[in-house]
Amino acid sequence: MRINRVASLCLALLLAGCDQSAPEQKGFAGLGDQAAQFTPVVPGRVFSFPSDHGAHDGFRIEWWYVTANLKDPQGNDFGVQWTLFRSALKAMSQQPGWGNQTVWLGHAAVTSATAHHAAERYARGGVGQAGVNVAPFEAWIDDWRFASQAQDPLSDMQLSARDQSFAYQLHLTSSRPLVLQGDNGFSQKSEQGQASYYYSQPFFQASGTLQIDGQIYTVSGPAWLDREWSSQPLTANQTGWDWFSLHLDSGEHVMLYRMRQKDGAPYLTGTWITADGQAQTLRSEQIELVPQDTAKVAGRSMPVRWTIRIPDKQLDISLSALNPNAWMNLRIPYWEGPVRVSGSHGGRGYLEMTGY
Repeated sequence: MRINRVASLCLALLLAGCDQSAPEQKGFAGLGDQAAQFTPVVPGRVFSFPSDHGAHDGFRIEWWYVTANLKDPQGNDFGVQWTLFRSALKAMSQQPGWGNQTVWLGHAAVTSATAHHAAERYARGGVGQAGVNVAPFEAWIDDWRFASQAQDPLSDMQLSARDQSFAYQLHLTSSRPLVLQGDNGFSQKSEQGQASYYYSQPFFQASGTLQIDGQIYTVSGPAWLDREWSSQPLTANQTGWDWFSLHLDSGEHVMLYRMRQKDGAPYLTGTWITADGQAQTLRSEQIELVPQDTAKVAGRSMPVRWTIRIPDKQLDISLSALNPNAWMNLRIPYWEGPVRVSGSHGGRGYLEMTGY
């Protein structure tokens, strides 16, 4: 949702770790804090591309989030994650140099059935270490890159990251339209009105190479891009989320998220995406999302198998984690990894769980 990866999770409030005097954050990683000085998210925005692929000054948090479900020629399954977060320290137009009030955070990970590796990078804005350019499109932090030379960036992309235990270089292509989530891109996160602007490209096809623990694999498979920006996507009562992106073998796609609360029922919604890219918002009463088996991961009990029913779409499926130990042991830890889909529909996808 990434909320990317919500992403995965927004770095915004990693910044509590950059300032020892920062107050205790409210909601998951501070995402429920008041942000009155920043630009609010309101219904009715008219999106403009390619400019909306770039950064949005005035909003507090933002992310570019990619996941890929990959196979090698022998049928082995892998997952890849790449996320760039932008967090504004102040609501102002960003200046070049060290006076810049933006902090950038990168997350990258690879997962197989037996291994999971994650890494993070930090950068201050304004000095060239990280950022986003619109034309030609490039999002980067250090040598991690998500870039395109195409006039329509989302038609042809290059994605790369590396760390001590892993590396990947992927080529992503799509001829399908992107998808505006929620109400024409206005994605509500609570009954109180917290929201983000949110669009996706769920139709990417990826191919390239992946390296884990010194072993190199040739891989291919579907990939998913999430783009979100906001200033306060959670309430102080919300503790985290469970986010799903699913590539069904029928050609359809599903995005769901459940925003858990300290008190009361979770806020649940999603999107059903047809094979030709038509999107329909799913209301909570249309969705049955139930955690099933749990696993002990990093001292926490994590739901690594779920059932999902959407009767209106004749969907009745089980999701199981490719690797239950896909724990992102980073500054703000969370669970993120590929899942397998079985039942009325086959497929694969990604699951992110935060705030546990």
